[in-house]
Amino acid sequence: MNDDATDGTAPAEATDDTGEGATTVRVRGIYTTALTRLLAETDDHRVVQASPPIRERFDAAFPPEPADASVSTTDDRQGVGVVGRPAGVASVLDRLRDAGRDALAWRDPTPRGAVYAGEVTETLGSGAVVALTDATADSAAETDPLADVSVAGRDPTGFLPYGKTAVHVETGDRLRVQVTDPSAPWTGGRPVLDTTVHVHGALGSLVRGGADSGSTLGSTDPQLADLLSTEPPDGWETAWGRDADDADLDALSATLDRASERASALDSALAGADPPGEVAPACYWPGEVTAWVWLGRESRFGLDDHRRSVTATMTGHHRIKAGTDRASAAVDFVEAVCPDAREAFPFDAVTRQFGPAEGDSVRIEHGKPDGRSFSLGEGEVTSRDPDGTVVVEREMSGRGTYDALDVDQQRGDVAVTKLTEGNWWYPTVYRGEDGEKRGTYVNVCTPVEVFPRAVRYVDLHVDVVKHADGRVERVDDDELDAAVDAGYVPDPLAEKARSVAGAVENAL
Repeated sequence: MNDDATDGTAPAEATDDTGEGATTVRVRGIYTTALTRLLAETDDHRVVQASPPIRERFDAAFPPEPADASVSTTDDRQGVGVVGRPAGVASVLDRLRDAGRDALAWRDPTPRGAVYAGEVTETLGSGAVVALTDATADSAAETDPLADVSVAGRDPTGFLPYGKTAVHVETGDRLRVQVTDPSAPWTGGRPVLDTTVHVHGALGSLVRGGADSGSTLGSTDPQLADLLSTEPPDGWETAWGRDADDADLDALSATLDRASERASALDSALAGADPPGEVAPACYWPGEVTAWVWLGRESRFGLDDHRRSVTATMTGHHRIKAGTDRASAAVDFVEAVCPDAREAFPFDAVTRQFGPAEGDSVRIEHGKPDGRSFSLGEGEVTSRDPDGTVVVEREMSGRGTYDALDVDQQRGDVAVTKLTEGNWWYPTVYRGEDGEKRGTYVNVCTPVEVFPRAVRYVDLHVDVVKHADGRVERVDDDELDAAVDAGYVPDPLAEKARSVAGAVENAL
């Protein structure tokens, strides 16, 4: 039974921000069982709107009432998104970051529901790139419960599909848009925009303009509407979600009350706003707070422990599920037929079955502490050790220099990178076309994960290099210090990085 299967990212309804009482949380995705257990370990959170398999697994009802925050697995399974009002999101983030030292969190500068005056900067085959602005810029640090959560380091732009606008758009056009589908910062994707304005919710949403707006959401059930004491504001239409079928009338009325309050406030914000042509890029409405948590290897294994306290969980459950759909299905099968499987993480079996194998191509996905990620390039796996190591060989471009080694790249240079599952560091040896060693660069990072198509980690700035003449040098401590000061790297993670760098330096 795959009761942690992703069933879509759903936003949360708003609640007041008084912080009184337990935060209600809706959870979906491959981490659901573990996160439900993690959140339930304190009196500060109460899970609602649980799926039938989760209700069966925990033997609990989990009322279908509105949520203060919604947690859902990202499409690439590398982490989760958290959406809701500030107090609810802040409370959930505090708990999620307890999963492990390598659970890193960022606030999204383009949150779900934010409404902008945007400017089209580029037109593509299927849509337009729209310049936005940072919706978090006006937050009052002294009152903002997410003041300690750093904003992801990426440009605030969005993608407007041509099907989401009734008019033809060209570069330079300015128009009003809303974020409907945020994007995790490490994916490199842009949030998806729409020209129709919604107030989103998991139990129900409101659509500005109603049926004539072009929205693809469902419409109001007339019989249901007659039973509720609240009606949406003029100009808005209700669209009930799937979970509304299980909710009682009190929960539906509360959902509609809260959504209507937000819709009225949004109407007021737009009523007095300058037109996009005069102010773009600008933010009309900040939407719901949206944050992202990247889960590293240590955090995934920590969530295994929480899940294991509820149901049979093999070692590496979440680590394997984060790889591919096939790997995720295999985990469900193993746990169904061998519920007591508790051996060490089966790296050899996983990579033999799903990759990478010798001869395969993999990307080295280099995450940054500010949430961004980029590829160091794709290389060929030249060897695979059953104990957890793969060697990846890349041909260099012959342009630029090797960081910290102060050596120019040359055509024919080769980078040989040795990546060991679970290590907090990995070395890359650069050699010339003649085989002569040009230097060694040891990257200090969160524990390495060798997935079928990519190797992933987050770079922790501080590194150690060994020059061709044998000199050993530790570099970029100042960049790690700056990342700590900016809130991107928590102190325990920074301490670990410095310790690893010191050990590597001594070993070289």
